[in-house]
Amino acid sequence: MSDTPDSPPPVPDTRAGRRPKAHPLARFLVRRVLLALLMAWGITLVTFVLTNLVPGDPVAANLGQRALGDPAIVAQWRAEHGLDQPLWQQYLIHLQGMLHGDLGMSQQSHRPVSEDLAEFVPATLELAGAAILVSLVLGVAFGVVAALRRDRLSDHALRVLSLIGISVPTFWLALVAFYVFFYRLQLTPGSGRVDVALGPAPPVTGLQTVDALLAGRWDIFSSALAHLATPALVLALYTIGLLTRFTRSAVLEVLGQDYVRAARAKGLPGRVVLFRYVLRSALVPIITVAGLAFGSLLSGTVLVEAIFAWPGIGQYAYKSATTLDLPAVMGVGLVVGAVYLVINLAVDVLYGVIDPRVRLR
Repeated sequence: MSDTPDSPPPVPDTRAGRRPKAHPLARFLVRRVLLALLMAWGITLVTFVLTNLVPGDPVAANLGQRALGDPAIVAQWRAEHGLDQPLWQQYLIHLQGMLHGDLGMSQQSHRPVSEDLAEFVPATLELAGAAILVSLVLGVAFGVVAALRRDRLSDHALRVLSLIGISVPTFWLALVAFYVFFYRLQLTPGSGRVDVALGPAPPVTGLQTVDALLAGRWDIFSSALAHLATPALVLALYTIGLLTRFTRSAVLEVLGQDYVRAARAKGLPGRVVLFRYVLRSALVPIITVAGLAFGSLLSGTVLVEAIFAWPGIGQYAYKSATTLDLPAVMGVGLVVGAVYLVINLAVDVLYGVIDPRVRLR
């Protein structure tokens, strides 16, 4: 018998039949997309229920008092618009049509709601997109400057300006801007998206500035940009103030961290410390505020669009609500809900890209 001990039996390799694990970011994205789909269904249900709970009779709002005296006309109108069905059946019909891109017929324009939204939504997207772009550039820059120059004159001045931007009502500022810059000084165009003499650019995206660039029409682009400047700046003022305050507080919190002091002690240039360490760590709360601000800009442009005669979804929603145009109201609600859903999904994705710790939650 040999004195050497027996060698241990070989351990079977169980990794051969095991599937490789997905990347943490991929699993994170899949979870967020599935949650977004569930929330999208919830948006359709909540929008339908709340729209049908609105007080008032759409029959009276659309037919008038004389037609209401004829029961046959009322019954025919309710049957044409599916209002004679039980509420749950109306929702199933609405959901089935929505899956096929059919949001119903508008009772005020007598056109498909999807066509109305395709006409009005790009105008609001252009206005809100320009406002949030200006807000991000100025708000983040002002917040960083205020944090780096804490308790100095520039910091106090920027904090006062941000407080004014948050406190001033947007509709009042729009009225003042329209009166001063158009009526008194005649520096800006009055209303609409482009000069009537030029006409709109050939439609591709529905955004006048983008379509003008795609068509090579610099005259239409300059006119569209001039029409866009004043309402976009009016809408952006509140968001600039909000982002300035949040950016300042987020940057100040990061500046006090040990790793920032260690980076400075190593002699790294100030711009490297600012962009690589400070801003990246402060981006998470800034992205959250920016996403919510863009959603509020997109859904809160009614008064600004009315003052500047901007043909956007705000005007369409107002007219639909006053006439109890239920398909149009539900269409607007779905668009606004979808915008918030897409923004939240984009913010979640940016969270996972910027901060790897978020992917593990």
